[in-house]
Amino acid sequence: MTSASVASSTADTGTSTTAEAPPTGSTGPITTTNDSTTGDATSGTPDTSTSGPLGSTGADITDGTTGDEPSPWDGEPLPLEPPGSWSWVSFPDSMCRDGSTTGIGVRYGVGDNLVIYFEGGGACFNSDTCALNELWKNFGEFKFDAWALGIGQGGIFDDDPQNPVRDWSFIYVPYCTGDVHAGDRENVGIDGVLGSQQFVGYRNVAAYLERIVPTFAEAGHVLVTGSSAGGFGAALNYDRIAGAFPGSAVTLLDDSGPPMSDQYMPVCMQQLWRDLFNFDATLPADCADCFGEDGGGISNLATYLGEKWSDQRLALFSSERDGVIRTFFGYGLEDCSGGSYTGEAFEAGLYELRDEILGEGTAWGSYFVPGTGHTILSSPNFYSTEVDGVPLTAWLAALLAGDASHVSP
Repeated sequence: MTSASVASSTADTGTSTTAEAPPTGSTGPITTTNDSTTGDATSGTPDTSTSGPLGSTGADITDGTTGDEPSPWDGEPLPLEPPGSWSWVSFPDSMCRDGSTTGIGVRYGVGDNLVIYFEGGGACFNSDTCALNELWKNFGEFKFDAWALGIGQGGIFDDDPQNPVRDWSFIYVPYCTGDVHAGDRENVGIDGVLGSQQFVGYRNVAAYLERIVPTFAEAGHVLVTGSSAGGFGAALNYDRIAGAFPGSAVTLLDDSGPPMSDQYMPVCMQQLWRDLFNFDATLPADCADCFGEDGGGISNLATYLGEKWSDQRLALFSSERDGVIRTFFGYGLEDCSGGSYTGEAFEAGLYELRDEILGEGTAWGSYFVPGTGHTILSSPNFYSTEVDGVPLTAWLAALLAGDASHVSP
């Protein structure tokens, strides 16, 4: 840590925009399926046979799936709309966790810069977490319209003069797959969860990029960001988005999705995510350290991105003792039997991540706040948060200008 004491770090700044989840429980056994004939869930051990560039249905996916040649991203451009207003674009080839289709929100700005924002909403990897994620198992135009009238007008989406991206174009990627936007498996069964789950968030993003890239091919700067599960999703999709915009500055801002080391991000939970979501097909194939033999290694993605994209700027925002992420990490304790993840452990893991992983080069920056709050980008506190004399909005403006700094209490 920097100058502040551990005692002072427990004060809550009020940045929370998401209610803290219920106490941790047991995961229970997990079953998966790939029954392409019936689509029904069948019991058994997690099926990882879809590892590699093949999707869970056996179809060869070449549009952005890791390990393939980059897609030309040459789909039909998105429809043009007047600047300043949100519009919904349906994608018939997309799929939510419950099998329904979804789409993206679009708001054009007045310049040539672009924000791609990944929504959060938990994750679905056992009966408890899937229940918490129930609201996000589908997302269509009706939900989007409600979002656009409320959350879609505040925080980073506001036209406040303090907002460094107030006049940028925005792509809103809703969250309805329960896989932190990074899954590539269909028809997955989980004990205690009704029906088969479609964990295809990563595949959906490929469909979106087919139209986003030609629409914003001349973007001078692209900010890839998201909150909570969307923070993880932004980081997990950053590599191919940066590759899709080779002539642009492409900045990453992960809001409250900290990729901690195996000591602090339970390996058992990482293995569950790999098995259920098929991360072996969606993590960058050339990130050798991302594929730990024991199921860990996801934190090594941060090192990989910092080295591969050293000319870009990447950053993490987090509360020192984020209560929501601690709850989800708690499900991986005791060999995935569940337990209480302490604030002290989370804080230690966060600063280890900063000091030993993010701080190794010039690409990464970080902004930590005291307390247990969760997420900041869509909160009114986006404009009032200040740590060690540095306003969050000023730190973000500097990040977008190429200065990735580390700020903490």
